[in-house]
Amino acid sequence: MPAEAAEHRADRAYIGSFTSAGGRGVTTASIDWADGALTELHHTDTAVPDPSYLALTEGPGGPGTPGGRLYAVSERDTGGAAAFSLDDRDRPTLLGEPTPVGGGGPTHLTLAAGHLVTANYGTGSVSALPVRADGTLGSRASVHVHTGSGPETARQEGPHAHAVVPDPSGRWLLAVDLGTDSVWIYDLRDACPDTEPLPQSEVQLRPGTGPRHLAFHPGGGHAYIVNELESSVTVCRWDPATGTLERLTETPTLPGNATQERNYPSGLAVSADGRFLWAANRGHDSIAVLALSAAGDTMELTGTVPCGGHWPRDLALHPSGRWLYAANERSGDVTWFAIDQASGTPHRAGCLGAPAASCVVFG
Repeated sequence: MPAEAAEHRADRAYIGSFTSAGGRGVTTASIDWADGALTELHHTDTAVPDPSYLALTEGPGGPGTPGGRLYAVSERDTGGAAAFSLDDRDRPTLLGEPTPVGGGGPTHLTLAAGHLVTANYGTGSVSALPVRADGTLGSRASVHVHTGSGPETARQEGPHAHAVVPDPSGRWLLAVDLGTDSVWIYDLRDACPDTEPLPQSEVQLRPGTGPRHLAFHPGGGHAYIVNELESSVTVCRWDPATGTLERLTETPTLPGNATQERNYPSGLAVSADGRFLWAANRGHDSIAVLALSAAGDTMELTGTVPCGGHWPRDLALHPSGRWLYAANERSGDVTWFAIDQASGTPHRAGCLGAPAASCVVFG
């Protein structure tokens, strides 16, 4: 399928939320191709408590076709994960009760090597649930608990796994841990539905930075890690042949004249052409625009724009590269922006009310 046709078929947005803070579960919205506008179609209410982060698989006909599966964490002390059918793309249907992940407070999830993998912030662990042929989840979770701590005792008294991201080669899984100031690298080469991913190494980042999320350069040779506790992005070199991550530089997500007391960066998005990276600033309530070098090994903060609400928990770039969406948790909305293709600057274009919004994915 030509790339442009595939982009046109990514015409649904699925919005996660915190039901414990008034969220309406998973909200489905249509996307207007002309201007990126969202129109609400359905929400799941409390079918899954606190479905704060989502991931999906495409239908057999490719992007934008029925038959895919939508997965959600249940970010509770006794954490779970749930699968929804997308046979009707407008009304996700829950496939059984949420499955325990064996960890507390799962904040992120991904599909890798026949598993649904979750990062469990509360217990500082990574869990893997086998995915059955029909897309439902197996009942036995394998769990690997991280060890260590960091210098900011209020937030880093122990491990707090925050994100799990497969590398572009599909051979490795990188787990970002805010509590240990490190990235744990899991080997996927021998993993299958009956064999869980296992950690190969741990890469230490600068103490006290509190790494939260990670995104890869489209070329696959560099990774970018947003730091929650120090308002910066760390650039790393990535070698997929050996599964080696090397820290290179750090760049702030705030201008030097920013005056707010504290800021906690959250989500990341990288343009498909590798020219720009965007980071969400909670506290400053802005989106940082960072220009990447041609090689992807350095970046420069070129400016910030208001996020359109309060406390942007996640950023999502539409597959077309034309629109950026910010899930503003505390103001309860998803704001979308048109991207200036020359400068990478987002320009606010509209807003959809979505109480306690926490993430956006496209299908």
